[in-house]
Amino acid sequence: MSSGEFISPDLMPAMPELILACGAMALLMLGVFRGDQSTRLVTLLSVGLMVVAGGFVLMQGETRVETFGGSFVIDAFSHFAKILILLGSSVILLMARDYQRRENMERFEFPILVLLATLGMLMMVSANDLIALYMGLELQSLALYVIASFKRDSERSTESGLKYFVLGALASGILLYGASLIYGFTGTTNFTALAGLVGEGDTSIGLIFGLVFLTAGLAFKISAVPFHMWTPDVYEGAPTPVTALFASAPKVAAMALFIRVLMGPLPGLSGEWQQIIVFLSIASMVLGAVAAIGQSNIKRLMAYSSIGHMGFALVGLAAGTPEGVQGVLIYMAIYVAMNFGVFGCILAMRDKQGMLENINDLAGLGRTNPMMALALALLMFSLAGIPPLAGFFAKFYVFLAAINAGLYTLAVIGVLASVIGAFYYLRIIKIMYFDAPADAIEAPMSGELRVVVGASALFTLFFFLYPAPILSVAEHAATALF
Repeated sequence: MSSGEFISPDLMPAMPELILACGAMALLMLGVFRGDQSTRLVTLLSVGLMVVAGGFVLMQGETRVETFGGSFVIDAFSHFAKILILLGSSVILLMARDYQRRENMERFEFPILVLLATLGMLMMVSANDLIALYMGLELQSLALYVIASFKRDSERSTESGLKYFVLGALASGILLYGASLIYGFTGTTNFTALAGLVGEGDTSIGLIFGLVFLTAGLAFKISAVPFHMWTPDVYEGAPTPVTALFASAPKVAAMALFIRVLMGPLPGLSGEWQQIIVFLSIASMVLGAVAAIGQSNIKRLMAYSSIGHMGFALVGLAAGTPEGVQGVLIYMAIYVAMNFGVFGCILAMRDKQGMLENINDLAGLGRTNPMMALALALLMFSLAGIPPLAGFFAKFYVFLAAINAGLYTLAVIGVLASVIGAFYYLRIIKIMYFDAPADAIEAPMSGELRVVVGASALFTLFFFLYPAPILSVAEHAATALF
C-alpha cells in the first residue's frame, strides 16, 4: 500500500509539523519513563526528528498548496524559512549539550520544549489565517517562556523568564486585539480572502487600526524598537544556549511571519504599513548602534546587536518589493550563521569557577587562545559589515533594495548606524588582541562547539566566493509571495 492510502492528502503538506508534534509526544513519554538519564538520547532523537522534518520540507513540491480550509499554506517561501528554522534549532540543541552537563541542567524536558517551540515556528511560517498565525505564535512563545527560566536555581534565569512571559503576554494581547479588529471590519481571518477585500479598496479606518496593532505584536517578537524592552534582560538572564536560540530560529520565524502578513493579505495597504516599518527600522538600527556601546556584559551586547540587526533586516521589508524580501531572507540566513559562531565562542568563555560573561574576560585571548580569537574576530568584523565578509553582503542587499525602491533616507541612516555600531564590535577585537591578558579561559571547547564555530567562521569568510546558492534560493522564495 502506498503512503498516500495511510495519510490523507490534506495532511501531506503538514507532514514536517506532524512529525515534530508526534515525535515530541513520544519523546515526552520516553523521558517520563526513563527520567533525566534519557536526556542525551532525547536530545539526539530531537535533532534526528528535525532532520527528518527538514527532509520532508525539501521533498515538498515548489507549487503553492493550501490545506486545512486555506489556513495552512506551503510554498517556496515557507520552505526556505522552515529549513533555516530547523537548522537553527538543531544546531543550538547540539551546542547546548556540554553546557547542560556542566551546569547540572541535564533534564529531558529541555530538548522537548525546543522541539515544541520549533513546531510553533513552522506553523507561524505556513500560517495563512489569523487564527493559525496566533496558534503557531503561542505554541512557540509558551515553550520559550519556560526555557528562558529553565535554570531554576538561578535568580537571573527565573527573572528573565518572568519578564519575557509578562511582556510576551502583553504583546500577544495587542496582536490578538489587532486580529479581532481586522476580522470585525472585514468579516474574514483568511489571508487570501483579506487580500481580495483589500484589493477591491476595502480599507476602512478600523482595518488600518487592526493593522497597527497586529504589526506592534509582531514587532515585539522580533524585538524591534520600541517593543524591545524585554530583550537585554532576557538575553542576559537566560541560560546561554537559550539566548543563542532566541537570537536565531525564533527571529527567522517572526520575520518570515511579518513578511507573509504584510505581503500576503495586505499588499494593498503598503502605503500605510510601509511608514510603520520605516519607523521600526530606523528606531531599531539607531538604538542598537548606540545602546550597545556602553555594555560590559557580552550577552547584553549581543541583545542590542540583535535589535540593530532586525532593524537592518526591516530595511528590505520596507522596500515592499521581491528584491527587498530576497534581501531580508539573505540577511536572516547570514545573521543566523554568524550567531552560531559568536554564541559558540560565548559558551566557551569559562574558567574553573564557571561561565564568564564580561567582555573584559576576553582580554589577551589572541595570545592565550589564538584560534578562538581569530574565529571571534572574523565574526565581529562580519557583524560590523566589513567587506568582503558575509555580513557586508547581508547589509548590501537590503540597502540596495531600499535604494531601488526610492527609500534613500532610510538607506543612508542604515549606513550611518552601521558605522556607529562597528565601534563596539571592533572594541571586542581590540580587547582580544591589544589588552593585557586576563585570567586564561581554562576549559577547551567541546567537539560540537569547535565544529559549529569553525563552520560559522569559514562560511562568513568565504561566502563572497560562491554566494549563488543562497541568492538563487532566496530569490525563488521571495518571488513565491508575489
